[in-house]
Formats: sequence, C-alpha cells, structure tokens
Amino acid sequence: MSPVAPLPLDPDWNEIWKARQRLHESSKRSDDPSHNWNKRENAERYDSTSRSEYDERVVTTIKGLDVTKESRVLDIGAGPGTLAIPLAPRVKEITAIEPGEGMVAILNERMKKDGISNITIIRKRWEDTIPASDLSGQYDVVVASLSLTMEDIRLALKKMDAVSRGSVYLFWFVDMPFWERMYADLWEPLHGLPYYSGPKADCLFGVLYQMGIYANVEMLPLKKEYRFTTTDEMTAFFRRRFGVKTPEQERVMDAYLSPLMRQVGDEVVISGDSTLAKIWWKKTG
Repeated sequence: MSPVAPLPLDPDWNEIWKARQRLHESSKRSDDPSHNWNKRENAERYDSTSRSEYDERVVTTIKGLDVTKESRVLDIGAGPGTLAIPLAPRVKEITAIEPGEGMVAILNERMKKDGISNITIIRKRWEDTIPASDLSGQYDVVVASLSLTMEDIRLALKKMDAVSRGSVYLFWFVDMPFWERMYADLWEPLHGLPYYSGPKADCLFGVLYQMGIYANVEMLPLKKEYRFTTTDEMTAFFRRRFGVKTPEQERVMDAYLSPLMRQVGDEVVISGDSTLAKIWWKKTG
C-alpha cells in the first residue's frame, strides 16, 4: 500500500498578497497621471464622482459602522473626505490619514465650507504613520475603505488592530472592479503587455486568518460610472489614462468604448458593476 502523501502546508497569504501587489504595480505606466492624487484635477474628479455615484455606497458604509457621538474614528486613506465629511457630525473626532496633496487640499476646503472642526489630517501613507508620535491614543473605530494598497498588508493590518480599542472595518474588492476590467481588456491590445490584477478580498481574509483574526465578511454591490459632457471628452480622458498615442491604439480604444457608451440626459456615461467585501472584527479583552 502506497504511503499517503502529506497535505501541503498552508500558503503564506501575506507573501501571496505581496507578489500580486508587485505584479499589479508592474502593470502601471509611469506616464499615467490619472491616479496621481497630488494633482488637484484628479482629486477634484474623484471628489465629484464620490459625491454622486458613491452616495449609496457611502450611506451604506456609514450605517454599518458602530459609531456614537463619543466615538473616535481613524479613517485610513481618507481621500477628499468621502467618508470623513458625512461621518464628522455623527462622532466626537476623526483622524484622517491621507498622503495625496490634492486630496488633502479638497478635504481642507470641504471642512472649511461645512464648518467642520473635528477632523485632524495626517498627510502620510499608513505605512509611514507612527502611532506613538502621529496618533493620539486608540480609536473606537478604524476604517480603511478602498485604500488597501500596502505591499506588506500583514504589517498594515497589525498596526490597524493595535490602534483600535473597538472595531476595525475594511472594504476591499472581491472581483475586478469595472475600471480594472477595462485595463485587463485593453492593456495587451494597446501595449502588448499583460495586465496583472491586484490582490483581492480572498487573500486579505487569508492574511487575517493566519494572524488569528477571525473576521466577519459581508458582500456589497459596487457600481462605477464615468460621466462626461461629450463623447470627445470621454475619449480624450481614456486615451490619456491608457497611454494611447498611435492611430492604431486610437482605433483599439475607440472600438472598445463605443458599445459601452450611453446617453443619460445631457451626459455620456459608461458603467459597470462588481462586488465589494466588508470585512470587520471587534477587539476583545
């Protein structure tokens, strides 16, 4: 009788996350300015989009947070205040971690316009934030929504767990969101190179499990819309984002966009649906 083969050891999910994140970063073009959050124009577009298409997501997210008027909240990757601004009147104070100069400028402007004084901004990446010197004590709620781009996710999560005295909430992609599907469809036809998707929620859950954190998971719909005033504006935006320079690349891009476009009132729109995971746990002891 042949001996039974031993079961393989559990994979190191943090190393899998790192590998997928590195591959994902290798897919990006250095001349793609669309996700440079130091640029005000990118931050303005993100802010405008987040206050229209994401209204439903933001409302659902805030309703699902265990906050009271006495809560101290840490918002990691706060952007232009997508969560922090509507959350501010409901809690005692918010610390917003955000490295992007453009994002911080808009967040400051929105705070001033709305008369909000209980948000403190730390202009750093979470990886570079030092709790002992940058933060003040522990928080009742720690939230990281669509901001888990750290290469060493285990280290990032360990720090989040350490600064929480209540709950930690993570929101991350289950499958490829609409904008990432566009990259997956177009990258090779345009540039002759494969596109590598970033790590998803299954990998994140595996990291948490191996840390001894047995998190709750809830699936949420994620919708993405791009809205433009004209077809030419939309075409120019995506040609710039995808590094389109030659007539052949223009043909590929235009053929891809054409069947996705639809007229909604005075705007030209393309959109797609995907799934978001809400992963959360409460501290014990």
